[in-house]
Amino acid sequence: MHIHVSGKQIDLSDALKHRVNAHLGNLAERYFDKALEADVTFSKARSFFTCDINVHAGRGLTLRGEGEAADANAAFDDAAEHIAKRLRHYHSRVTSHARTTQKEIAPETGRSYILSGADAPQKKKGRGATAAPPEVFEEQETFPAIIAEHTTDIPQLSVSEAVMRLDLAASHILLFRNSKNQQINVIFRREDGNIGWVDTGPA
Repeated sequence: MHIHVSGKQIDLSDALKHRVNAHLGNLAERYFDKALEADVTFSKARSFFTCDINVHAGRGLTLRGEGEAADANAAFDDAAEHIAKRLRHYHSRVTSHARTTQKEIAPETGRSYILSGADAPQKKKGRGATAAPPEVFEEQETFPAIIAEHTTDIPQLSVSEAVMRLDLAASHILLFRNSKNQQINVIFRREDGNIGWVDTGPA
């Protein structure tokens, strides 16, 4: 398992790096047959250390854990435990996915954009200013600028598989093609903690 450990504006001891490698290596051996990759990033916010772990466990399957504590070791333990809990919950399905990754239908590719915010047009203030008609403001309307463009995979999944991936990656939203009706679907995490599902297929 290839593990990359880094710190944002903080120095990490060799002992901590060794501990991270040993712990995640044992976790991978317990649940996966193949070599995996993991990115572990430490940072410091105020008086707390934070740890962000991203484990790439096969095509389209990412596990994420975040931790925060008074020291870096405890922050790592917190983040690693989040991943371990998710793995225990989805144990059989995750190991099955890792073994059959090569047999899966290749995901479609879509474009993903990050848009900058756009300010609404401002009216002139002061003496002598006249109000412009609505159509003038419509013509002056500015649209958000694209500041980043990426490609994103759109996997073909069942709804239960999509929910598993959303949970494992600790994501808020997932776009996928429903393997039951071949329609584009979206699942998302609601503010009440439940999962929302948008199915574009016929009722």
